[in-house]
Amino acid sequence: MATNKQTAPRFINGTAKSRATSTDYMATLLESVSLDDWKDVVTGAVKAAKEGDSQARAWLAQYVMGKPDHHAPTPISVVVHQLRGESEVIERLASKVKLDMICPDDDQKLAIRRVITAELACLPE
Repeated sequence: MATNKQTAPRFINGTAKSRATSTDYMATLLESVSLDDWKDVVTGAVKAAKEGDSQARAWLAQYVMGKPDHHAPTPISVVVHQLRGESEVIERLASKVKLDMICPDDDQKLAIRRVITAELACLPE
């Protein structure tokens, strides 16, 4: 089958050069942005966040506190807690106080936490 000039693949004339990689881009970025430059950027973001810029707050929070690693409760669990008159936050805060009251010894607390951790690791997600 003959190919005409329009359907033939076109090649770049000359020698091929390797494509820049993400490492090359990162190296260029690190060479171009000094620590003083970066400090100015962060200071500007802090100022903007204090003035009400929600994107600046989100950007700073991501780097300062990290992204949350927990999942939101399911709607049914929220309803169940409400029907029982419970608060998941209060329960979590109270659990340490309860544990302190039950066993004041730190070794006992550590043993209980290990057992609970092992049991939670066996639960399906």
